[in-house]
Amino acid sequence: MLKPNQKVAIYMQGFLHSDFGKMGLGVIRYLENPIVGLIDAENAGSNINIEHNIDRDIPIYKSLEEVVNKGAEVLVLGIAPSGGKIPNDWLPLIKAAVKSGLSIINGLHDTLGDRFSQQLKGSKNQWIWDVRIPNIQPQIASAKAAELNNKRVLMIGTDMACGKMTAGLEIYQWAKNKAIDTGFVATGQIGITLMGQGIPLDAIKVDHACGAVEQIVLNHRDKALVIIEGQGSLLHPGSTATLPLMRGSCPTHMILCHRADKVTLRSPESIKVPPLKDFIALNEALAAVCGTYGIPKVIGIALNTAKLSETESLEYIENLEQQTGLPVTDVIRFDVDKIVQQLL
Repeated sequence: MLKPNQKVAIYMQGFLHSDFGKMGLGVIRYLENPIVGLIDAENAGSNINIEHNIDRDIPIYKSLEEVVNKGAEVLVLGIAPSGGKIPNDWLPLIKAAVKSGLSIINGLHDTLGDRFSQQLKGSKNQWIWDVRIPNIQPQIASAKAAELNNKRVLMIGTDMACGKMTAGLEIYQWAKNKAIDTGFVATGQIGITLMGQGIPLDAIKVDHACGAVEQIVLNHRDKALVIIEGQGSLLHPGSTATLPLMRGSCPTHMILCHRADKVTLRSPESIKVPPLKDFIALNEALAAVCGTYGIPKVIGIALNTAKLSETESLEYIENLEQQTGLPVTDVIRFDVDKIVQQLL
């Protein structure tokens, strides 16, 4: 849907510094399209490079009208509320955006294409992309990915929103810079938006989830290296995503992603994060099933240390390397080189 030269604006109202703003922040960090501005009245007049450690010059505006005047052609809904519902107070802005001629990228479970079909009827240049509508009809998985000869790296995590997508995209960029023939398997709304293809795993029936992952991994069979975007966590009581990712991709390697400031889940906080060495062993055992699917190993840990100082981050990394015997880094602060050496 999205053409490389189209100018984008991102709706972030009230969530620029929230975990629920990860859709927008992922697009800001990795989308190659020109981004004319963000909409967030709370931080209007600032710039993304002031509010976050992101090296892009993107002004923040108060209103939709301002980004339209700056030439915006596409509006990305950059917020992912719990449950994927579109709040009613967003609808006036969305209606105004459509009326102004903007196309919409919607990463939520609630769809917009059906609501605005009449307004868009006959328009060749204006569209609504409901990213979480699956465009795949998967078969039941049959472990075909295990027969491939390439390296398949799955991002796993201790929680939701702990950096799985970010780590995957940073490793993907590293591999491209190294001229490694690499594919990226997008399994969530941000990755699909960036890649233009993928599977919205949390919108696929559980019986078909493994098959959907397998099918898209097989589409990359000719790639030497395949990076699989992670979803959810084995630790989280509300997540069912990790197991179909393991079975569908039959990974050869895994990267554990973790927020360094967290000793419990973000929600519910009553659930403590177990020792990472034990959690790694659990993921490796489930991925391997006594060697049935090979012997995939966690080859490194990607930390999110955004809430720590640089000194605290380095101390945390050193301690965790001693505890686990694995290379550890923050892929944004300190690059990915340390955790990807085995992939060479």
